[in-house]
Amino acid sequence: MSSYSDQQSSISENNRSRVLQYLYHNGICSRAQIAKAIGLTPAAITKITAKLLAQDVIEETGDMEGDKNRRSIGLNLNCAKYHIVGVKFARSLVQIAVFDLKCNRIFMTDLPTVNEEHIPETVECIRNTVRRLIKDDSSIVAVGMAVPGPYLKDEGRTALVSSMQGWRQINFIKEFSDAFDVPVFVEQDARAGALAQFLFNPELSKGSLAYYLLGEGIGLGIIDNGAIYYGERGTATEIGHVSIDVNGKPCDCGNVGCLERYCSANAIHERLNANPGIVPGCESMTHAQACSALFAKAGTGDETAMTLVRDIARYIGYGAVTIINAFNPTCIVLGDIVAQAGQPLLDEVERVVLDRTIPEIGRNTRITLSTLPTDATVTGAAAVAITNFLEHPSMFFDVA
Repeated sequence: MSSYSDQQSSISENNRSRVLQYLYHNGICSRAQIAKAIGLTPAAITKITAKLLAQDVIEETGDMEGDKNRRSIGLNLNCAKYHIVGVKFARSLVQIAVFDLKCNRIFMTDLPTVNEEHIPETVECIRNTVRRLIKDDSSIVAVGMAVPGPYLKDEGRTALVSSMQGWRQINFIKEFSDAFDVPVFVEQDARAGALAQFLFNPELSKGSLAYYLLGEGIGLGIIDNGAIYYGERGTATEIGHVSIDVNGKPCDCGNVGCLERYCSANAIHERLNANPGIVPGCESMTHAQACSALFAKAGTGDETAMTLVRDIARYIGYGAVTIINAFNPTCIVLGDIVAQAGQPLLDEVERVVLDRTIPEIGRNTRITLSTLPTDATVTGAAAVAITNFLEHPSMFFDVA
């Protein structure tokens, strides 16, 4: 194909994507409304929508009132018709879920707790589970995966996975890209979570969004005016490995005093195991279970548990200060396991931010807890696939 043909093909794909994205975000619209909104001619919109209709990507919904009381035929992207598989990798926890295009959850399961020795078996279990889902549901059109960072996006592997180094040996692209009959898309977990917030919470789709992942690791995803921030190799915004204590705890990354060593679910569980009286039986719990038990006990007013939650929140606040100083986001969203501590954690984070940032900047940064009904990272895994569905429709349908 000539370079001119390549360019025209790229323009056509971009225009198809703009139509789909407009319908996705705005619901039923007429051809005239779409043309006006995205700046294409009515003839171009007619041509694009004809191909999308022919492939059953969109549907006509009947008459609707247009400009100057003219009757128009509505168009709709049927978001319930197509399904996406989302896979969350979180060291010891793997979740697999099925969503529609608006991320309404249809199915979700947790795989057995992962340990270092059985990572290859877990990979095979993921393949088998996803294959079974695709076989049983012909509406599934893509698989999205959210993996721990720092994720080397061009190589397909993580450079480091604190507390479970075996995941470093897994090349996610090689293991999964050809494993299924539908396309597979892989993204770093915090960026996937940021995509979920951006796609499914309209209040967060403007300005600069920071998704602060507080799970078995600590991560950060930045979306600035619609664009994800990656850096040179895809490892930018690794907030979990910013040192907050130059004489602090050693980290698997080779640094000391990394934020992740103080406020991740793993770090919290480590502290509970050292003081088992706070949460009796915590030694036999998963990281998520131990954190949940701690937060529940703090919610009853137990002073020791409340003190530990405030201490954890203080470290999370230090990370938030760094995020504000480095990226000046419009909003920081706290999500994943540790964010389930809720309002007491948020209150302490906000207090630290107000104490330790320039007032004009800190006061104008909104900090909130994730409101997504399902875990933001597994939702984010689906969001990665949904984004590609909307941006590259010719990967899924013969619309060229």
